[in-house]
Amino acid sequence: MREHEGIGRPSIVVFDVGNVLYDWNPRFLYQRLIEDDRALDAFLRDVVTKEWHFQHDEGRDFSDTSAELVAQHPHHAALIAQWGPRFAETITGTVPGMAALVDELHGAGVPLYAITNFSHEFWPPFRAREAAMFDRFRGIVVSGDEKMVKPHAPIYHLALDRWGLNAGDTLFIDDRADNVEGARGVGMHAVEFRGAEALRDELARFGLLPAAR
Repeated sequence: MREHEGIGRPSIVVFDVGNVLYDWNPRFLYQRLIEDDRALDAFLRDVVTKEWHFQHDEGRDFSDTSAELVAQHPHHAALIAQWGPRFAETITGTVPGMAALVDELHGAGVPLYAITNFSHEFWPPFRAREAAMFDRFRGIVVSGDEKMVKPHAPIYHLALDRWGLNAGDTLFIDDRADNVEGARGVGMHAVEFRGAEALRDELARFGLLPAAR
């Protein structure tokens, strides 16, 4: 596979998972554990930050990252400890309209794949819980398994090579602009996710679904 070779109309869709297919936010979990809104905001801003969690996406174990965080914030040890066993509670369900859109694509025979920044520990139970969704995907690359993350080029190359796909045949969908640019950098078509309705219009523009009536 060579970058930017043979760019044409895509026939394959590659999804991100968090905040494209499923709503993910640590607040969903910790608002159940911290009653005071100001304390909740401070905990999410200063303790279990998204930067801290990104280490899990990069392949680090929760046992290591949590021990380091507890050492910095010992008075929050009990709350930090809940992140691992209750991670599923940070994901509330599918993004509105996306389950139906995946159904439509699958029914139309469009091959579906995913590249997700996700912990190697947290992914298997989530994948099992959402088998009805992910059983329709022909391949899923998980950053924590591979120890490489979006938006860096190697994870896109790995996915395309593993699946035997040409970059120009794929349309990548992600909620982060940097991940979209990373996909474009290896020759994939890519769009930034702004909701199911807008995405359906994009899919119709690329000829992957019929235009809405």
